[in-house]
Amino acid sequence: MKKVIVTLSVIVAGLSVTALDINAQTTSSQSRLQQDREKWQQEMAEFRARSAERHEIDKLTDSIAGVQAAAAVQNKDFVLEADQVTFKSGATVFVNSTTNFISVKGNRAVVQISPSNFAAGPNGVGGVTVDGSISGMTTTVDKKGGKTVTFNVNGIGISAMIQIYMSPGSNSATATIYPNFNSNTVWIDGDIVPYENSNVFEGNSL
Repeated sequence: MKKVIVTLSVIVAGLSVTALDINAQTTSSQSRLQQDREKWQQEMAEFRARSAERHEIDKLTDSIAGVQAAAAVQNKDFVLEADQVTFKSGATVFVNSTTNFISVKGNRAVVQISPSNFAAGPNGVGGVTVDGSISGMTTTVDKKGGKTVTFNVNGIGISAMIQIYMSPGSNSATATIYPNFNSNTVWIDGDIVPYENSNVFEGNSL
């Protein structure tokens, strides 16, 4: 009988130790899980803070670029550097902004469309370059703050009306080129920068 009691005592003691060990392991696992959760929450908070900071920096950068673009347009001293050209057919081409642009310097404007990277074209850089004198420039502002600048350009190779829409709060812009003697309208999208800050390359004019 004593042997049975001793055996039961050993078994109970063993079960107690096992239960304590399991409880310890469970507590340790829960602790690690809690630590992992807190670490994840901290990392997410830091990520959101960095994202918010980058967003504010981007907004400030866009705002400064927008102010510079507006001043440059007002002074008739700007370049719309295009990264996308859309033709009347609906075809859209992503282009090099250094060779696709509309520039305005005083009363002179240059329109260069060079969608090809494989053929030199009349201007030597894959397209056409035309320049002429500006007349009739007007500016209107819509209720959302978007600005539309309209002017005519006339020269040896061009007779067209150009309309530039500037997005509010940034230097992003879309220009529509309406030729006076045909319906080959062209749209270009890009950014407006002050003339002196532009890196465009002007090809040979017609």
